[in-house]
Amino acid sequence: MADKYTEFVSRGWGRDLAKRLGLPQPVALRRYEPGAPLTPGPVLIIGTGQAADALETALKGWDIEVRRASGEAHDGGDSPSSSISPSTAPTGGARPTTGGRLGAIVLALDGIERPEDLSAPVLTAGKALRSLAPSGRVVTVSRRSSTQDGPALAAARAGVEGILRSLAKELRSGATGNGILLAEGVPADAPSALGALRFLLSGRSAFVDGQFLTVGTAKGGLPADGALPGEVMGASWDRPLAGKVAVVTGAARGIGAAIARTLARDGATVVGVDVPAAGDALAKVVNEVRGTALQLDITKPEAGERILEHALHRHGGLDILVHNAGITRDKLLANMDAAKWDSVIAVNIASQLRINEALLASGRLGEGFRIVSVASTSGIAGNRGQTNYAASKAGVVGMVRSTAARLAATGGTANAVAPGFIETEMTARIPFATREVARRLNSLQQGGQPVDVAEAIAFLASDAAGGISGNVLRVCGQNMVGQ
Repeated sequence: MADKYTEFVSRGWGRDLAKRLGLPQPVALRRYEPGAPLTPGPVLIIGTGQAADALETALKGWDIEVRRASGEAHDGGDSPSSSISPSTAPTGGARPTTGGRLGAIVLALDGIERPEDLSAPVLTAGKALRSLAPSGRVVTVSRRSSTQDGPALAAARAGVEGILRSLAKELRSGATGNGILLAEGVPADAPSALGALRFLLSGRSAFVDGQFLTVGTAKGGLPADGALPGEVMGASWDRPLAGKVAVVTGAARGIGAAIARTLARDGATVVGVDVPAAGDALAKVVNEVRGTALQLDITKPEAGERILEHALHRHGGLDILVHNAGITRDKLLANMDAAKWDSVIAVNIASQLRINEALLASGRLGEGFRIVSVASTSGIAGNRGQTNYAASKAGVVGMVRSTAARLAATGGTANAVAPGFIETEMTARIPFATREVARRLNSLQQGGQPVDVAEAIAFLASDAAGGISGNVLRVCGQNMVGQ
């Protein structure tokens, strides 16, 4: 559904009126377009050491102009260095589109040891924010804190998360802030660290804001044109899923249809699954993406076996499973009956558990199998009238974290995305006032698009995310509830 308010305040006298009245001023977000520059301008790297150097090398390999700032205090004083030096600009390829304005700021904070170490680099970033282009990006790269860390180290590492989430709420004009957390021993140029960096810098992450991706291992691979270690031949940054076979449940409409289109755009062969009643809509989607359709009630005991047989028989394998199918049956708990409760649990979580079990027990899956499930911010923060739905979506979060451990031995991964307010047929039926409040209640002050959820899923399904597992990535524009 079109957001007429955002269209109105994005230009001309509507923009001026909103500014004078102090009204929300959402802007059109930068979304992915094949062939477009990765960032809308040069990237400033703040930090010193091996991580900053490795990130610079990677960015130059992607034909991005890089600038450097040390983010260190002068002579042991309190004032951070604000000197920004250009690195050698790349030759050829796409050029920056915003002159001297920064397309992104990347803070290499993996070497911090005490909370005091945060001051200089973070304040240096603060001075650079005025130069950030519309729809620019701020990305932190730091270490994940753990109970094995000493108190000062744990405090410093956790401090990065507080800084990033707060900063993301300060950014304007479609800019976003997100972070990459490296597990101990994982280098900053590990395939999935660089894959996550590229995703967060790009237009694919338009509605991802104030979030962290944890890179748990150095596994994974980058497309061949990345010119970096761990390459996967046959794929490219524009078609990272080339040669993969992907199953998408609930593919007939809405977010499911967007997932099918995005995975196909990225090179995957798509099997669309939906109930027989949605057969015509499903056929339209799979014909569009040149995939195949499987009409199936996923709550049936044999659903997993039928999905596997279809993928193997028609396409010779199964590499990616996207659990998107879901329903709502909202009622206050005092008015909830067994039919509404049980149907939501059956579709949204019990079916996923049963299908996963059948596939994993079959012995017919190859290495690197990917599971990506659609959870919800309702399962994280709760929502009035949705105890059944929240139970099912919180269950999805628990399921992927447990399943991730089962898949680790074969290089597989299990992750989830948790959408916030997304512009769909379902949200279009919400009463106007409630819908408007829900749209504006995030840092980007607008609803997301189905493609925003699909882009996150496509990344997590790719080889570049092979070191990312057990993550729950919110696609919610940094919703103010439950953050």
